[in-house]
Amino acid sequence: MTAKATTQRLRVLLITHYFPPEVGAPQARLAETAREWAAEGVDVTVLTGMPNHPTGIIPPEYRGAWRRVEHHDGYRVVRTWVYATPNEGIVRRALGHLSFMVTSVLLGGRAAGGADVIVVSSPTFFPLGSAWLLARLRRARLVVEVRDLWPAIFVQLGVLRNRRVIAVLERLELAAYRAADAVVTVTDGFRDDIIGRGIPARKVHTIHNGADLRRFSPSDPPSAALGARSGDTLVVYIGAHGISQGLPSVVDAAAELAGEPVHIAFVGEGADRQRVADRVAERGLTNVTMHAAVRRDEVAGIVAAADICLVPLRDVPLFTTFIPSKMFELLAAGRPVIGALAGEAARILAAAGGVVVPPEDPTALADAIRSLAGDPHRRKAMGVAGRAYVTDHFDRAVLARRYRTLLEEVTGRSAAVPKQRTANVAEPITVGRPPSPRRPQPSGQPLPGSGS
Repeated sequence: MTAKATTQRLRVLLITHYFPPEVGAPQARLAETAREWAAEGVDVTVLTGMPNHPTGIIPPEYRGAWRRVEHHDGYRVVRTWVYATPNEGIVRRALGHLSFMVTSVLLGGRAAGGADVIVVSSPTFFPLGSAWLLARLRRARLVVEVRDLWPAIFVQLGVLRNRRVIAVLERLELAAYRAADAVVTVTDGFRDDIIGRGIPARKVHTIHNGADLRRFSPSDPPSAALGARSGDTLVVYIGAHGISQGLPSVVDAAAELAGEPVHIAFVGEGADRQRVADRVAERGLTNVTMHAAVRRDEVAGIVAAADICLVPLRDVPLFTTFIPSKMFELLAAGRPVIGALAGEAARILAAAGGVVVPPEDPTALADAIRSLAGDPHRRKAMGVAGRAYVTDHFDRAVLARRYRTLLEEVTGRSAAVPKQRTANVAEPITVGRPPSPRRPQPSGQPLPGSGS
């Protein structure tokens, strides 16, 4: 590579509160996108905190450090100290995000190096502040990625009620969008909402979530029974156990299936996990088991073990604009998916050959599970159709390339010659201590409430 090509190489600083080895949708999206960018010649640095989500427990190898620098899949990761707290309680979570806003600048700013563009991934506002400041200091472009409409979703969920606080947060939200050179949303509904509040359409772009087709494959071997008995149809929910998912209604559906050869397994952690466990106990259900969150490299094996996968959301108006990213991974794995969804996500799942029922409707969900459990041929056909649909429309590598093209347009710079992929190598440094056309549907009759 020539010296000139090296100086012209696109430099991206990605700022995020969440990143692997933490498990979750934002972590997977950002890590896989950074890997694809690096493979295409982009100089990528990720600025994040010490891993602790959602338990609030920092792994032993990261404890006692103010800053760590690592290399993964061709890109660099700079980690700074954060106030680690479980994913529950507004005040403590806010302190955790506030601590990263401060340490990302004071401890990570210099270590992160120069950048042509800073991409900050949000649903909370605190990283936006550090990203804006670092962009000004480096004279870099600023791209704000919107994964959730915040604070609007917490208003609809009843988490935020103080009108003055809400008004201040909404002003900060719009100020961040105006300050950005580009805004990237993960759904068309988010884009429409942001444009509708006065942000120019030319600067708001949709780049959907997707799936790593190499990581999720129909050929992945099952790795767990998850409490199911021989002859049971295993139904799996894997992911965050938060207030957004409406998991108590899944428990109520399990109660309607009691005594039938169906077993439902919950895998994950979150603020609502204890309430779900209490509901299982109150109803005396033996056809439900709850399992702790698994490592990122174990997720594909858990999904492969499922006969049916679930993607539920609460029955909240704003959720019609949301698309749970786990849906793409489940489809990519060739698993039949039932979604308790509405709006944009429901349309995509139906087009992929999945089953859609109304959100928070236990009877409709139980009927869909029962019907699909009794039709293994349809389950197989759904798996084939879902994998093909994601391959055509939601391949993470293709989406990352589209995202990279946007960054090139924003900065006026291009990626260099693609680099060879490298193995993960950690180099610790410790400083101090402390929607598209609809595909043909699988054979069989539509399930109750499927919308097909």
